Amino acid sequence: MGIFKIAFIGGGNMGQSMATAVIKNNLAAPQDVCISDISQQKLEQLQSELGVRISTSNEEAVAGMDVVVLAVKPQTLDVVMGEISGKLPRPALLFSIVAGKKMETLIDGFRHQAVVRAMPNTPAQIGKGITIWTATQDVMAAQRLNAEAIVHVMGRGIYTGYESYLDMATAVSGSGPAYTFLFIEEMIKAAEAIGMPEELAKILVLQTVVGSAEYAKATEKKLSELRDNVTSPGGTTAAAMNVLEECDFGGFIQRAVEAAYRRAQELGAK
Repeated sequence: MGIFKIAFIGGGNMGQSMATAVIKNNLAAPQDVCISDISQQKLEQLQSELGVRISTSNEEAVAGMDVVVLAVKPQTLDVVMGEISGKLPRPALLFSIVAGKKMETLIDGFRHQAVVRAMPNTPAQIGKGITIWTATQDVMAAQRLNAEAIVHVMGRGIYTGYESYLDMATAVSGSGPAYTFLFIEEMIKAAEAIGMPEELAKILVLQTVVGSAEYAKATEKKLSELRDNVTSPGGTTAAAMNVLEECDFGGFIQRAVEAAYRRAQELGAK
């Protein structure tokens, strides 16, 4: 027995992950979850795996729902708005994870006032994500509790009253897993290049990244101090850090985040 009925518009990775987490944590019973998507094959797979209701009609999917999650690509949003504008149940909460699309766009496009805009990231698939979110003033107390519950089952949540932080978070935590995966991938390749077996390299690199992140969270020391503690003058780490500094590693990261941020703003302007 769940606490609300919920529809997911979009059955992609994030929509599927959120639906799985909602059911697993008993926020909604499988029969009270409906997922809509353009792919019948995808829907049948989700129905088989999760026991949810499915539909290729967005209007049918949102009927009678307490929460409607928008989990579509930004380029698809206009089509979805055209299909269900003004058709959301009056007491429903619209919960959007569409990158870049602002609250004003969602309110006007769906003709619905109770809106939450959130930016989760892919570790939400295992309950280890980070989600920054905000809400309109029209979101009632009970709807806010539902939003908080959804955010909680995906990992950690941070509420902000400043919508501008959402596009920034898109570039940092939303896209961040890709930057991290690239770093991990290249570390493993580098280990292989000096003669280490791939499986051993993967174990060492993954645990190093996880352990370093947990250590940074557990201590009050600054990251620069932690880095200095590892970097003995004239030692092996110092040799590596010299190369990273010569290559402007920090500058590349900054430019990458800035590019993602600009793109998030562009998506919101369209």
